[in-house]
Amino acid sequence: MPPQNIQSGLTFHGLGIAPGLLEVLAKLRYTIPTPIQYQAIPPAMEGKDVVGVAQTGTGKTLAFGIPMLQLLAREKGKGLVLLPTRELALQVEEELHKIGRPLGLKTAVLIGGASMRPQLQALGRNPHIVIATPGRLIDHLEQKTVKLDSVKILVLDEADRMLDMGFEPQLRRIFPHLPKDRQTMLFSATIPSEIMAIAAQYMKLPVRIEVALSGTTAEKVSQEIFIVRREAKLRLLEKILGEYKGSTLVFTRTKFGAKKIARVVRDMGHRSAEIHGNRSLVQRRDALDGFKSGKYRVLIATDIASRGIDVRGIELVVNFDLPSKSEDYVHRIGRTGRAGAEGHAISFALPEEHQEIRSIERLIRQTLRVSLPPGASPMDAVAPAVGPYAQPQRGRGQQGSRPSFGGGYHRRPRSRR
Repeated sequence: MPPQNIQSGLTFHGLGIAPGLLEVLAKLRYTIPTPIQYQAIPPAMEGKDVVGVAQTGTGKTLAFGIPMLQLLAREKGKGLVLLPTRELALQVEEELHKIGRPLGLKTAVLIGGASMRPQLQALGRNPHIVIATPGRLIDHLEQKTVKLDSVKILVLDEADRMLDMGFEPQLRRIFPHLPKDRQTMLFSATIPSEIMAIAAQYMKLPVRIEVALSGTTAEKVSQEIFIVRREAKLRLLEKILGEYKGSTLVFTRTKFGAKKIARVVRDMGHRSAEIHGNRSLVQRRDALDGFKSGKYRVLIATDIASRGIDVRGIELVVNFDLPSKSEDYVHRIGRTGRAGAEGHAISFALPEEHQEIRSIERLIRQTLRVSLPPGASPMDAVAPAVGPYAQPQRGRGQQGSRPSFGGGYHRRPRSRR
């Protein structure tokens, strides 16, 4: 199902969308715009540059895709969409192709880890829209197999993630190949100062649309955290996978960790796959497609996938390791609770990771609830000697007092599912 807006009475009519494109959207059951779509589409239709800030899973692809498709349907020229990961590029291409195909618009995907031959064939068909990761686009530019001088509209999607992954030098190499007379749209979940510097240098008086404060987590995602020793993490994961029966996404910091956890989870009897930088594009596509179809119930991923997974119906996200950057916490847990659905996020933290937790709490402007596994006592968790994680008093924290990180452990209710 397409993303739905919790606000009633809003439709795509009146946003400046052409009747033919409205008909395509209706056939695909896109009837109610999400907030970012409702606010971003009108100025984008007018040709204005746009900086859009919204949580993941809020329909940003259509927010830039609809104006881009309409512009290219009536004018000669190309569209270029730059994204940080291969998975995200493939998902955006799938969405744009689905909407643009009835209008006769063609797409091409240029991503690393894939053969150049089909990419050259796609470019030879003179596509209207090129979807690319920065590194592979530069490869094509250097080999002169792609030209960007006819780009009418540029989109930087997940721009903050591109900077986090070190793509700023590549972006600055790409910009000189683009015509100055173009429309630029930038979408991001957070807006650090580096993003605004790019906007100031390469955009023309952009309209800023912020439907959620930077660092805001998805509205219907409940969150909790376990303080747990490193050697107890896998046992705790086993308990949680036994309690939650739906699709589960597990994040770990390292490729080695992802591989190890995937193996252990399979030994637990759960269908699982892994997705990280050491996996080939074919392996990553199999893992993601299998996770979507239900072939795999559990997907173990590094942060390379924290923005690249757009799967409806993920019941649970588990942060087996806390992310190295607090901003990635928002992106990780945004994989559940998408498109207005409910979701749950559980994080494992080591006793010494109190600063990392404080950083996350400051970013999301919430206090994370500390919980105990079902049937456990505080002695089953951790027993640090001093500090905010000192062994909690029995009683108060277990009887439903106000959730707080420093205020005691809370017994987890049984899963509603």
